[in-house]
Amino acid sequence: MEILKVEDLRVEIEGREVLKGVNFSLKAGEKLIIVGDNGSGKTTLAETLMGFIKPKGGKIVFKGKELKEEKDFKEMRREVGYCFQNPEDQLFCPTVEEEIAFAPLALGRGRERAERLVEELLKGFQIEHLRRRPTHKLSGGEKRIVSVAAVLAMEPEILILDEPTLGLDRKRFELLASFLKETERGIILITHERELINHLNWKFLKLES
Repeated sequence: MEILKVEDLRVEIEGREVLKGVNFSLKAGEKLIIVGDNGSGKTTLAETLMGFIKPKGGKIVFKGKELKEEKDFKEMRREVGYCFQNPEDQLFCPTVEEEIAFAPLALGRGRERAERLVEELLKGFQIEHLRRRPTHKLSGGEKRIVSVAAVLAMEPEILILDEPTLGLDRKRFELLASFLKETERGIILITHERELINHLNWKFLKLES
């Protein structure tokens, strides 16, 4: 069953057509890599899918329902997690453990579930030592991996990742690459990283400038 479907999506920003007739679909657990030159609209596509940018035309359909209004996108965001290209746009809690626990608590999953997810994600990404670190004092690579963990804590059905390996050291690059290859979640991945693309060998959508 198709979870997400995009039909003839068009987006215009400041009089310039950034996205021109984009079409794709994603089934449960399916993976898609979005590639393209700088300025081809990769981040614009991600932000439009999340409802942050209003399209000029076309359709976005999630679980059979066309997303038209903010309330539609708000419901969808409970099931679709988005990691921004710049993690500083995403992190806002005082400490790493509070950041990871925020989404499950906000979604009403309960304190016990939230604490279990924090433990699993800290261990899985080998960042236990960052547990009580203030998020604003993390390095760029640390902020990026924490932002991925924080989005995973909401247990999304689909994960949208915008350049998730930027700034990662080799160890965390390999951890994230392994996670992406093994997870059963649906994923839309935006990346320039040729090594990651080759490692995953997923289907891809190329956007033209």
